[in-house]
Amino acid sequence: MAHHERMANADAAWLHMDSPTNLMVIVSVLWFDEALPLERLREVCRVRLVERYPRFRQRVAESPLPLGAPAWHDDEAFDLDAHLHHIALPPPGDRAALQELVADLMATPLDRTKPLWHMHLVEGYGDGSALIVRMHHCIADGIALARVMLSLTDDAPDAGIAATPAVPASRGRRRLGPLRAIFAPAATVIGVARGAAGAIVHEAIGVARRPARLVDLAAAARDDAAALGKLVLLGSDAATVFKGDLGVAQRVAWSDGIPLEDVRAIGHAHGATVNDVLLSAVAGALHGYLAQRESLVEELRAIVPFNLRPLDEPLPASLGNRFGLVYLPLPVGLADRTARLEEVKRRMDAIKHSAEGAVAYGVLEAVGLTPVQIEHLIVDVFTAKGTAVMTNVPGPRETVYLAGVPVRGVLVWAPRSGGVSTSVTIFSYAGEVTIGLAVDAGLVPDPETIVRAFDAELTELHRAVRGRPRSRGARPKPAGTVPKGRRSGARGPRARS
Repeated sequence: MAHHERMANADAAWLHMDSPTNLMVIVSVLWFDEALPLERLREVCRVRLVERYPRFRQRVAESPLPLGAPAWHDDEAFDLDAHLHHIALPPPGDRAALQELVADLMATPLDRTKPLWHMHLVEGYGDGSALIVRMHHCIADGIALARVMLSLTDDAPDAGIAATPAVPASRGRRRLGPLRAIFAPAATVIGVARGAAGAIVHEAIGVARRPARLVDLAAAARDDAAALGKLVLLGSDAATVFKGDLGVAQRVAWSDGIPLEDVRAIGHAHGATVNDVLLSAVAGALHGYLAQRESLVEELRAIVPFNLRPLDEPLPASLGNRFGLVYLPLPVGLADRTARLEEVKRRMDAIKHSAEGAVAYGVLEAVGLTPVQIEHLIVDVFTAKGTAVMTNVPGPRETVYLAGVPVRGVLVWAPRSGGVSTSVTIFSYAGEVTIGLAVDAGLVPDPETIVRAFDAELTELHRAVRGRPRSRGARPKPAGTVPKGRRSGARGPRARS
């Protein structure tokens, strides 16, 4: 008998945020120096993904009632081969060609009549291959899906196909690394978020017309409404080249691998965290890009996911979204690198113990219960407060293997909602950090310019610390997986300038 299950409120909110110009799909790309075997990949996906997590064999059905919630329905016609595609990368098979393919898929909607995910195994990426994964945000948040993807991998190439136990993210740090969101939320503020949500949902129409009404509702629900007040009363972000009418076409670009030890050295010299250093480099790259396009402002707000899921517990089979959002003002107007890093650290320290992330989750729960038209109004109000979605996901500290093949590099992009044009992702894996951008092609036609500037910012910061250029390629490679002459810091064929 087919199984039906009501969709959680926060998951419904992400489902309904889909728009032609901003699809709510989390996109990952993994690349390899060898060909990935299709049959073994299919079996890994069947055992460790489809059989373990029901969402990957269920479709979404909207409620016929005006205020009814969508539901998960078992897809009785589910076919794994309809979700696992085998394609060839067009010539010349370099990074630029892979980036173009990723961008094209990023702009392609998922079929709502089937489970909301797809994988594309891409042959002909240099001497190896790539895997592009698309999963709708209503299935789970990015941190959860990163853990799901890691559950498909192994520590050794000769591991079996059988599903491994669901390991908590905080266990086995050698493999998973500090897989935590940028901030560690206080558990007590989750109750604040839920209390606020309970008060908000009964007055959704009034909220949509007057967003500031959220402050009054939260104050009535709980005493601690400061975070909600800050969230709601924040004005729209500065008008720059990143703001404007969005189109369907997307562009993506990513960097070579950057040794994580170099980033740590910079942070140690300035009393800052790795995350402070990376965000400061992003701010510096944006500073140069805005100045070049005569659009420089004092600061831009980054919309940053805030994890609320216990990382000392296995993922539930139902997955779902358990995160909030905070706004981090990046000091892009500062030209001095040291001053910029110090300011980023100060602002990060101020946010780390804030209740903003949990309160934002409560708002998302409430939004998920509103009619779609009202939800879009609320989303537009909140996304106007930021310019870019920015995520930093620490991955495994050592090389892992998918279907017996060593993973050379990984990136995961969070989707952008409303009118947000830019997603910046920072992924650390096996001793290296990679930055990737996904942008609206009309507003930001040259994201590779920002990627190069990010690399230059870290180079200069490291030179100031060490008195010499930043080293490259600190990570050892498994024997026989990297052709001679390839720079070990590079991930696949280099993009053309």
